[in-house]
Amino acid sequence: MTNPRLTQIEKRIERIKAELTAIGDMRPGSLTCQYKDPESRSGPRYQLSYTRDMKGRTEYIPRDCVREIRRQIGNYKRFKALSTEWVDLGIEQSRLTMKLRPRV
Repeated sequence: MTNPRLTQIEKRIERIKAELTAIGDMRPGSLTCQYKDPESRSGPRYQLSYTRDMKGRTEYIPRDCVREIRRQIGNYKRFKALSTEWVDLGIEQSRLTMKLRPRV
């Protein structure tokens, strides 16, 4: 007999896998706009900050690349959310499987 929740978990994991394969370019971080002169808000520069291998990093992003970088950051956030959900479902699936297994 198959547990309906196990079936539901398996289907969701398959959908997550499909969504993960559809994610394009990605990169971590947050993008902020810094100004040379903050009072007059002139000379905007875009700064990407992120942590990788336990090191903080900062890069300046050309204005014409900002839209693409924002898209890549969004893709990374989606990747992280899907990965977390997959792990959570995997834990639940494992617990249910152990609970349903006949004891010897």
